[in-house]
Amino acid sequence: MLASTVAQPCQASKPAVLSKAVMRAADLLGIANFTLAKILGLSPSTISRISAGAYLLTEGKKEWEFAVLLVRLFRSLDSIVGGNEMAAEKWLKSENKAFSGKKPLELITTAEGLVRVVTYLDASRGIV
Repeated sequence: MLASTVAQPCQASKPAVLSKAVMRAADLLGIANFTLAKILGLSPSTISRISAGAYLLTEGKKEWEFAVLLVRLFRSLDSIVGGNEMAAEKWLKSENKAFSGKKPLELITTAEGLVRVVTYLDASRGIV
């Protein structure tokens, strides 16, 4: 009797999923690789390797935490603008009174600024 085989879905690793998600979020938000490198605390060449699939983010390191925050920023902003990529990119690159006239993109290159922008977006999403 032949044993039936059930196709198992391909399970990608958490590092592979987050690495791909952060690159996709950066692309949709119009964040250049150089700026993404500053956000994640990595070198621009490492960002190129992530893009090529030759490097995966490492769980437990700061790069991982910053990547999670950036994906969270993207998801919050995406829900606020209703999936409009151009509006999301414009918001990120425009001066904002809530940030003393600074552009969110400028702020997210530091840990403090990234947390501040994510917190702002989360609070904005929660308003009913």
